[in-house]
Amino acid sequence: MADRETAPRVLLLTHSYAPEATPPARRWEAIVRGLVAEGWSVTVLAPGAPDHAARSERGEHGETVLRTRSRRAESGGRNARFADAVIHAIQSIPLGLAATRPDVVVATVPALPTVVAGRALAVLRRLPLVLEMRDAWPDLARDAGLRSGPLGRLMERIVGGAQRRADLVVTVTAGFAETLRARGIACVETLGNGVALDAIPALPPRDRRPGDELHVLYLGNHGESQGLERLVEAAARLRSRAPGVRVRMVGSGTRREELLALNRRRGEPVEMLDAVHGQAAREHYAWADTVMVCLRPDWASFLHTVPSKTYELLSIGRHVTAQIQGEAAAVVEAAGGGDVVGPTVDDLVAHLEALWADPASTRTTGAARGWVASHADLSTIGHRYAELLSRTVLRRRGRFSRPRI
Repeated sequence: MADRETAPRVLLLTHSYAPEATPPARRWEAIVRGLVAEGWSVTVLAPGAPDHAARSERGEHGETVLRTRSRRAESGGRNARFADAVIHAIQSIPLGLAATRPDVVVATVPALPTVVAGRALAVLRRLPLVLEMRDAWPDLARDAGLRSGPLGRLMERIVGGAQRRADLVVTVTAGFAETLRARGIACVETLGNGVALDAIPALPPRDRRPGDELHVLYLGNHGESQGLERLVEAAARLRSRAPGVRVRMVGSGTRREELLALNRRRGEPVEMLDAVHGQAAREHYAWADTVMVCLRPDWASFLHTVPSKTYELLSIGRHVTAQIQGEAAAVVEAAGGGDVVGPTVDDLVAHLEALWADPASTRTTGAARGWVASHADLSTIGHRYAELLSRTVLRRRGRFSRPRI
């Protein structure tokens, strides 16, 4: 490993980082661990974390973490989240200019203003820029109706322009990579989502007998992307058709209050609980017979979206009910850890009723966890990222030796 004075350096701009427990934070922590192991010096620009006052610190893996004074918004709708992201992006620019000169800048989307900050730092410091597209932007913006106003059109031009000018665009699905290549963006690589398996122990089985309750769990974001009103409606219908089905939803998000109101109107068929992490989340998973992952069916960009939660659910030893399409559905089918369900409330009602009637239907074998170990273990992604960054730096410099190691 190179020492910090001679190591190649990367400056990472992200909207979430440890000690937060979000999927992006877990992904970047695994990538940073791999980069440091490969000899890279890493500086992370991240928002302030809850109950975390430090503005500059050494991370767990030796990285330097610089925090802006913004706070990542967990609720409050699009406007609150966008305003928070703008503040973080603006404050990131002077922090990035003051940091030790890197060899390459990496900016991750979402949040969208991070693209502007990353592009600005790359231009001002004359450095190559790598964009990681965790979501299918700008396609997702069109699906969500964000393109209709002047700000939406401006952000679409900014994202599209940054993708065309970036030295490398990294996607998390192969389908979106092909979409970008079809638009003339040549330097595109795919590094899929995944999980750190060593941090996710498999749960012991929960065996059901005929007549026992079926425990259905959704644990995660209650936002616009999931279409969770379908689960509330399905639970309401199942009270008379399959009274042994119990549905629990745990989490927070921009649609949380609307979902709570819908649940009240439907007679509270769903047990709705606040977001939890760590051991408390594990206790919910232990309660469950089947765990849900879902995306709304009317946004075409979700055909090329695989929620990172998918890999976690496939790893824990519980049956997965997947109300998803496209590449995400293909992952669940390949792993063999559950069932892909059609997009409607009727589809979900019929599926959960069938699971309740057949206790053997939710038993798992551990094969899905093995599939994740082979195809989606985050421990390998950091090393692949190091290779991509090295090639990107060398391509910009026009040399054929590893940078500064």
